[in-house]
Amino acid sequence: MVSGTILAEHTSAVPADRLWKASFCDGHNLIPKLLPGIISSIDILEGDGAAVGSVKKFNFTDVIKDYSYVKDRVEVMDQENHIVRYSTLEGGVIGVKVKSYSVEISLTSTSEGGCLSKMKIEYESIGDSLLSEEDANDMQQGIFAMVKAIDAHLVENPTAYA
Repeated sequence: MVSGTILAEHTSAVPADRLWKASFCDGHNLIPKLLPGIISSIDILEGDGAAVGSVKKFNFTDVIKDYSYVKDRVEVMDQENHIVRYSTLEGGVIGVKVKSYSVEISLTSTSEGGCLSKMKIEYESIGDSLLSEEDANDMQQGIFAMVKAIDAHLVENPTAYA
């Protein structure tokens, strides 16, 4: 077992407050509408979905061949500083590519009026090596796809979540 870290960034023209509200406070409602070909629904199993301890189950469509769902628990939800951290409990790449992983996403306002999204994935591999570059890229692209879809929606709908 080896510990690894994946880092990624995404620059947005949308202010941090709006992207935060849409992504992490109402994402369970918005994401299935924006990505219906990938995510069929997001069920809140515990909590309200936006509080520490909340457990959410992301149900995928048949487009995702390797697994049908992923279940996450919110570990940190810092509304003021726009930082969320969650652990994956089961599903997804757990037991297939990694033993465990957690994701932290932070949104920081930029001087241009938008924000910078930073993502950090920390994982424990199953074997004695880090994830391949392809697997690491697939993992971060899959997670950031949701933020990017919400970002595009907010650019197209400037009064949403204002």
